[in-house]
Amino acid sequence: MSTTSARVLGSLSRHAQPPPPANERFARSPVLTQPKGEAMHTADGRELVLRNIEPGDVAAVQRCFKRLPAQDVRRRFMHAMSELPAPMAQRLCRIDPELEAAYVLMDETVTPAELRGVGRIFIDVAANSAEFSVLVEREWSRIGLGALLMQRLVDECRRRGLGELWGYVLMENRPMLELCKELGFVATMLPGEAGTAQIRLAL
Repeated sequence: MSTTSARVLGSLSRHAQPPPPANERFARSPVLTQPKGEAMHTADGRELVLRNIEPGDVAAVQRCFKRLPAQDVRRRFMHAMSELPAPMAQRLCRIDPELEAAYVLMDETVTPAELRGVGRIFIDVAANSAEFSVLVEREWSRIGLGALLMQRLVDECRRRGLGELWGYVLMENRPMLELCKELGFVATMLPGEAGTAQIRLAL
């Protein structure tokens, strides 16, 4: 080896950096987590996240149910219930995406996150229609959350190409009847059930 070559190699060896440890060379790149759902702000400044319901929401669904007044439970389930059994809560959170869709409004400003509202549809393939249900916690009502959930359900039905969205509403539930009227639903009284109306929206 010539003197010049030796000097070059010596210079390179003095300035060369040792290779990084294996755990750095082969470490995975950090995964950037995507936020779940859409951030929503109420008229009074509160923040919620609108997203699809998940199997892990069972406890939040049960806690929300316990906060509901008896009257709201009867309006939603058409009969009185003191608590939401675990099997029913699990069923509500584990939907069949081909035949159902469900959206929740989550309050993530508290720990654990609390469910403040939920809207869902159950699809009847043969009739090309869907039945809806919407529930908003009383302290979060009258600020547009019911309308938000209903509009999301209408949009989902149209996206799926369904011809009609319908549901049962107790006549005493005036806020829901008024909301559905504003959205274009038509109410029909059920024969033999003076206190219940069936409301329908042609899509």
